[in-house]
Amino acid sequence: MIKKIDKDHARFRHIIRGQIRKELRKYVSSGEFIGRQGKRYVSIPIPRINIPHFRYGKNLKSGVGQGEGEPGTPIAPGEPGQEPGAGDMPGEHLLEVDVTLEELARILGEELELPRIKPKGKRLMPSEKTRYTGISRSGPESLRHFKRTYKEALKRQMASGLYQMDNPTIIPIREDKRYRSWRVKEVPQTNAVCIYMMDVSGSMGDEQKEIVRIESFWIDTWLRSQYKKLECRYIVHDAVAREVDYDTFYHVKESGGTKISSAFGLCNAMIRTDYDPYEWNIYPFHFSDGDNWGSEDTKHCMELLEKELLPASNVFCYGQVRSAYGSGQFKKDLDEHFTDEERLITSEIRDREGIYDSIRDFLKKGR
Repeated sequence: MIKKIDKDHARFRHIIRGQIRKELRKYVSSGEFIGRQGKRYVSIPIPRINIPHFRYGKNLKSGVGQGEGEPGTPIAPGEPGQEPGAGDMPGEHLLEVDVTLEELARILGEELELPRIKPKGKRLMPSEKTRYTGISRSGPESLRHFKRTYKEALKRQMASGLYQMDNPTIIPIREDKRYRSWRVKEVPQTNAVCIYMMDVSGSMGDEQKEIVRIESFWIDTWLRSQYKKLECRYIVHDAVAREVDYDTFYHVKESGGTKISSAFGLCNAMIRTDYDPYEWNIYPFHFSDGDNWGSEDTKHCMELLEKELLPASNVFCYGQVRSAYGSGQFKKDLDEHFTDEERLITSEIRDREGIYDSIRDFLKKGR
């Protein structure tokens, strides 16, 4: 039986999902979720949900209280009138609700029409799955085992002499009831790794870096909904690349020249050392403003992509953030050099509003 409170809660969650859908583009472009992220939940401010309240209006009947009153007689001190005082206009109500990252990923995938990812790989890592394999003396009635309960009741009645051949009625009591029980079984789950690379050179300002971090957060949220266990590695670079942890990636501020091949080389070294392409689903993401040091370094990047990174990756995604100091040339070079390469996806991110469409560009193929 479904309790009324459960129905009300389900209806409330349905309303919340509808409000999130309406404001999804705004939420995606906001950086607040990165700071609010806990283990599984994020807090989302939901506007325009009316909180229950008393509605005051004109009393159509004569009199105030139980006696007759005169027009203009105040009901209670503080009633709004012609004199200065408290306002009588309603304000906007903001309600913060906790939403799981899994639910956010589902909403994001539905709104962007993202396909389910088809994993590759031969070696699999274990994940947990529940199977009903045993019998227990306790449990919910929905899991009661009819045959085992019948047998226990029959044995008890025969042992106690209560069973009658002429009237073979079996009535189970509490001690007779048996229930299906479960055990957790490990089943294979495909390996996946996501390698985020971010240009932190002088031409990448704070706003550009924030855009990269916001988009990386939402990409990570979606991929974790597709893979039960996902490894993430982080690389930052200017003229030199280095691996950093999660917190450093989301808070680092640096400057210097730009040498994109340093990040590509470190990414390639990670894959060679730790991630066999035949056993892992590999997703490298590189973000920059498109300003690279010299044509020779760009040529070296093309060679690394063509010979090493693209053959090893499910997809290689390059996001170019518009910057007042960046030339934006690198995306043009990639598009010209890899005109028919399906495993390379490039996207231009003009501002925060462009994050939403850039995520669709990267993930729409479902590779």
